[in-house]
Amino acid sequence: MSDSDDIDLDGGDESDSGGSSKKRGGGGLGNLLPTILKFVAIGLGVTIFIVTVSVITVNIVNNRGVSMTVVNDPQSPYLGRRPEYSHYTMLGSITTRTRDFPVSYSVTVEMIIGYDLNDQAASSELMSRQYEIRDFVRRYFTGKTAAELAPEREEELKAEIREQLNTRFLDTARVRLITFNKLDVMESF
Repeated sequence: MSDSDDIDLDGGDESDSGGSSKKRGGGGLGNLLPTILKFVAIGLGVTIFIVTVSVITVNIVNNRGVSMTVVNDPQSPYLGRRPEYSHYTMLGSITTRTRDFPVSYSVTVEMIIGYDLNDQAASSELMSRQYEIRDFVRRYFTGKTAAELAPEREEELKAEIREQLNTRFLDTARVRLITFNKLDVMESF
């Protein structure tokens, strides 16, 4: 080695040692970032895999995503066994007039109320409110016109009467079915 190399080495050592320490420190942070990104990517991949497997498993268990709940459409024909009801028939025949003017129509109705089978509380409540229900039926048909009492509108009438009885007159009993044993609308002379 020569003398010039010695001098150069002393100056080179100072500059090299300062440069190599910076490089090592920067290299440590530079190596840490790819490691963190690698673990984040692995975690993200595992999460996506778990969610995909869960969705596929739930679809297989639930019969390929087909809903197990069956909603019956009230307009569709009744499928299955019809429920049985007890019937309240003590209202008798009610005759009144319609609200038509100037021609007057007479309405005669015999109504049967269906309620839950063997519901003794409903039976006694209907019996105790018999006169209120008769008055309601009389007023109900007095408020209708002959056109509103047409045979094609019977289901609407039954639904309205059932709803009115359940909400305005009965406390614990629930009317499930309204049947007209007789519903005659005749022009009065």
